[in-house]
Amino acid sequence: MKNILALIGISVLLTSCGSASKSVDDLAVSNPINTSIDITAVNNDKLPVTINPGRFTQDSVIYRLPKIVQGTYDISNFGAFIDDFVAKDYNGNVLPSKKIDENSWVITNAQQLDVITYWVNDSYDVESDPNYPSLFSPQGTNIEPDNYVLNLHGFIGYFDSLKNAQYNLDVTAPATFERTSALQNVGIKSSSDGTKITTSYFAPRYFDITDNPMMYGKLDVEEFMVGDIKIVLSVYSPNKKHTAASLKETMFTMMEAQKNYLGDINSTARYDIYLYLSDGSDKAPKGFGALEHHTSTVVVLREWASAEYLAKSMVDVVSHEFFHIVTPLSVHSEDVHYFDYNDPTFSKHLWMYEGVTEFFAQHFQVYEGLVTPEEYYRTIQNQITRSKYYDDSMSFTEMSENVIEEPYAKNYTNVYQKGALIGMCIDILMREESNGNRSMLSLMKELSAKYGVHKPFDDDTIIEEITKMTYPSIGEFLQTHVVDGVPIDYGAFFEKVGLIYELTQTETNYVQSGMGFVFDANEEDDYVFFSSNVSENTFWESQGVRENDIITSVNGTDVKLNNLRMVMGQMFRWKEGDEIEVKLLRNGEEKVIKTKLTPAFTKIKTIVENLEATKSQVKLRNAWLNQSDTL
Repeated sequence: MKNILALIGISVLLTSCGSASKSVDDLAVSNPINTSIDITAVNNDKLPVTINPGRFTQDSVIYRLPKIVQGTYDISNFGAFIDDFVAKDYNGNVLPSKKIDENSWVITNAQQLDVITYWVNDSYDVESDPNYPSLFSPQGTNIEPDNYVLNLHGFIGYFDSLKNAQYNLDVTAPATFERTSALQNVGIKSSSDGTKITTSYFAPRYFDITDNPMMYGKLDVEEFMVGDIKIVLSVYSPNKKHTAASLKETMFTMMEAQKNYLGDINSTARYDIYLYLSDGSDKAPKGFGALEHHTSTVVVLREWASAEYLAKSMVDVVSHEFFHIVTPLSVHSEDVHYFDYNDPTFSKHLWMYEGVTEFFAQHFQVYEGLVTPEEYYRTIQNQITRSKYYDDSMSFTEMSENVIEEPYAKNYTNVYQKGALIGMCIDILMREESNGNRSMLSLMKELSAKYGVHKPFDDDTIIEEITKMTYPSIGEFLQTHVVDGVPIDYGAFFEKVGLIYELTQTETNYVQSGMGFVFDANEEDDYVFFSSNVSENTFWESQGVRENDIITSVNGTDVKLNNLRMVMGQMFRWKEGDEIEVKLLRNGEEKVIKTKLTPAFTKIKTIVENLEATKSQVKLRNAWLNQSDTL
C-alpha cells in the first residue's frame, strides 16, 4: 500500500490427500460457502449480505469480519460496519448468536444453521465519524447510487472452522451498471424484467475474496494490452472531470516501462486498476493513495487535480502497487504467507516489502527514460529530507515487527522514504560488488526463484541468507542500518556513483527548513517548541528565535499538541505581507513576535553530478541509471 500504503498475505490451499476421514476444512473445499450481495436492495445506505455456509457438525461456530487486512498496518475492525446480524435455521427461525468482540459472532446450535444475513454500512461517508474506525480509503467501501467500491473484506467474512473453504459469490446489480472484477466469473443471468443482472464469481479460498476488489456503477472503463497483460482501467469521476481514456496513454507508457524493467519476472494475465476520484465533499473519501492486490489495485485520488497532476500521481502510486508483484506477493515471510485476519503477527522486513517496492517505483522511471537523472536526484533528496522527520535511529526490523504499536506506528510511513533509500543503497552496493552485473532487482529475482508465491522465507534468517547469496558488504549494511538502526551516510553511497552534495539557498515556508520541521513537541508536558532546525530558516532567525523556545500562541490561538496540526496547516498558508503575532516562552520569560511576514529562505543539499568523478564512478553511475556508457 502506498499512502498516496502495503503488504498482502498469501495463504496456501490445503486439501485432503487420501485420508480415511475428512476434516471440517476438507469438507469445505468440496462444499463452497454461498454468498450474495444485492446492490439493488440497498436501504438507508446499507447493503444486504447473505451467507450460506452449508452443514456444520459442531455445536457452535464463529463468524468473523477481518480486524486487519493484508496490505495495511493498522486495525480496521470491519465488524464495526455490520448491522442487524441474524442467523437462521432451516425452518427460518432465528438461532442464538452473540457478538463476542468488534468483529466476531458466535452462533450456537450450529448444526441447524442455514443462513446468516446482515447489513453493511460503507466506510467512505463516515471516515470522520468517531463512532467508526478510521480506514485508509483504498481499503474501504463505498455505497452510493452511482458507485460501489466493493473491497470484499468489508462485506464478506469467514468461519474459524472453514478458513480454507471455497466461495461462490453472487452480486446483483442494475442492468445499466458497469461491473469490473478480476475474480473468476462463472455465470451471468438477467432478471425476468431485464432490470437486474446477477454475476456469479468463484473464489478458491477466503484469501481470494479479500484479494479481488470490485467496482460497480456508472464507470468509465478502458481495456488495453501491455505485452501479454490485459489492463482494465475503471474510473469513477463524480463530476466527469477525468476519464479512463484521458489516463490510458499514461498508464500504457508506465506499465510498458515496468514490464521492460522487470524483464522475466512472472506476471499476471490481467491487471485491474480501480480509480475512485474524490470530489472533496463532506462524505467523500479523504485518504489518498492505493492498496495493492495480486492482480489489481484500488486507488483514491483528488478529482479536482489537474490532468497533469493526476497523471503524475497515477504513475507514482500505481507503479508502486504493480511492483508489489515482486515483494511481498512473490517474496515474503511466514507472517505474510499465513496471515491471520483476527490476530496477525508482522514480519520484520517492511524495508523489503514497502521500501524496495518504492525504490523500484522511482528507479524504473529513470532507468527506462521516463524522467531525467536530475529529476531522479531530486526525488532521492526529497526522500532523504522527509526521512529526517522520523526517528532516523530506529531499528527498521523492530519497527516492522511492532508496526501497530507506538512509537513504531507513527514511524511506519518512513518505509516510503528511508525504506526506499535502503533499497537504493543496496542497489548501488550490488552493482559495485558485481562490476555492474547484479542489482537490487536481480537479487529479488533470485529470491523469487528460491521462494516464490507458495514458499515463505524464515523471518529470522533471511538477512543471513541474503548475505550468503550476495556479498559480505550487503549483510553488513543490513545488520548495521536496517537491524541496528545506525543512520545512513548517503554521501558515501553517492560518492560511489560520482555524485556530490551542493548547498544552495532556496525559498521555503514558515514551518520548515532544509533540515526538516522547525517545531518539535514534548508529549509528556504537552507543549510545542522550536527545534534546532529553526536556525536554518532565515525568517525565524531574523526574529531572534532560538532553539527550545516554547510556542504558547499563534495569532491568538493557544498552541498545544492536540491542535498543532491545525496551527501548522494555517502557517503553511502564510504568505509575504501577512501580519502575525507569535508568543514564546524562553526560560520562563515571555517573548512576543509581532511583525509582517518577509520571505523565508533555507539552505538545502542538492545532489549533483561531480564534474571531477573518476571514470569508474561515472561508469557505475551509468550502469545504475541505465545511461549510455555502462561497465
